[in-house]
Amino acid sequence: MPHEMIATLMFSSMMLMLLTGQRVFGAIGFIAVVAALLLWGDKGGFDIGFSAAMKLMKWYPLLTLPMFIFMGYVLSESKIADDLYKMFHVWMGGLRGGLAIGTIGLMVLISAMNGLSVAGMAIGATIALPELLKRGYDKRMVTGVIQAGSSLGILVPPSVVLVLYAMIARQPVGQLWLAGIIPGLMMAAMFIIYIVIRCRINPELGPALPLEERDIPRAEKLRLLRAGLLPLGIFAVMMVPFVNGWTSLVESSAIGAIAAFGAAVLKGRMTREVFENSVRNTLGITCMFMWIILAALAFGAVFDGLGAVKAIESLFTEQLNLSPWMILILMQLSFIIMGTFLDDTAMLVIVAPLYVPLVGALGFDLIWYGILYTITTQIAYMTPPFGYNLFLMRAMAPPEISLRDIYGSVTPFVLVMVLALTLVMFFPGLALWLPEYVYGN
Repeated sequence: MPHEMIATLMFSSMMLMLLTGQRVFGAIGFIAVVAALLLWGDKGGFDIGFSAAMKLMKWYPLLTLPMFIFMGYVLSESKIADDLYKMFHVWMGGLRGGLAIGTIGLMVLISAMNGLSVAGMAIGATIALPELLKRGYDKRMVTGVIQAGSSLGILVPPSVVLVLYAMIARQPVGQLWLAGIIPGLMMAAMFIIYIVIRCRINPELGPALPLEERDIPRAEKLRLLRAGLLPLGIFAVMMVPFVNGWTSLVESSAIGAIAAFGAAVLKGRMTREVFENSVRNTLGITCMFMWIILAALAFGAVFDGLGAVKAIESLFTEQLNLSPWMILILMQLSFIIMGTFLDDTAMLVIVAPLYVPLVGALGFDLIWYGILYTITTQIAYMTPPFGYNLFLMRAMAPPEISLRDIYGSVTPFVLVMVLALTLVMFFPGLALWLPEYVYGN
């Protein structure tokens, strides 16, 4: 059987298993192992799986994964995120749309604490959404704000998804995180500009808080400011030594975890329940990602052995005669289509063995492409009819917000994301300047 046919059979079998509801790592790993055994027998088949496991265990930057996940869960479980929202409530409530702008700020800081979009969605839906609705904000606008803001979790460092991409694409995690900072902050700023313009045109969408709710003593305002800026201080303590080259990425992640734990202890919130929940969730998420990475490495090794990437490159560039940019755009469109029924990790491990080598062969920078992938995933998360974030919001939103409201809320934010993606595509320096500056020095 031709190698191209074997590769097509592997890919279609994996998609079929995923559609039956199998776990991502189980479907991908099973297909990889079965294909390896059939192609190369017992010795070759077992060697591929063992080699992938050893490669995973020897990957030193993987130690950052449990550290950052633990840091995020400590800050979340200890309710430090509540202090953040109170700060934005008091300091920005006097502006039209101020609480919506504050929610975007909250999401950026939550992203810097956790690195998972699900965490941002959960905090936004439970803390911000009830307050926004109670203050008379338009329900479509606020659901869109929370979904868009939570998507920043996979772009702003420490992004867990970029750790996964780094492992599969064999790229430095530190450079990928630095590459995500400017596009992530740019996208957050674009969301805020949109909110300001919409609320200026139609003040009823985001009314300012009444004066009596904002008229609190300055000392109380400063107290809330100090409490709300605590997570930002933790992020600075963690990232400044890394950016200046004083610590490695793994050492910085340990500093962040210790700082978060110490902050919770000093505020008197590190109870046995908080610690147990944080450790349990950290263990569960870390193990899930390790299994996914292991399966993806095994699957990619089989694909490399078959020469499937070379065959696909030949199909696009020689037989179909497509330009590199046209191929890149088709890749991004495929991510959006897959995002209607898969999450970001599933999309990456399914197509990474095909796309990442192809992107490198076409002459594109793999750090830059990692940011393109992440932004496209954010768009896919919010694209009807089956976007991942749409159903997360439906599960967490109150009954008065219908699925139709949720669908209608995301359209302007998706357009903003498409604009941000276009800017990063045509101006690669937005993603590459910071890592080149830091690592160049």
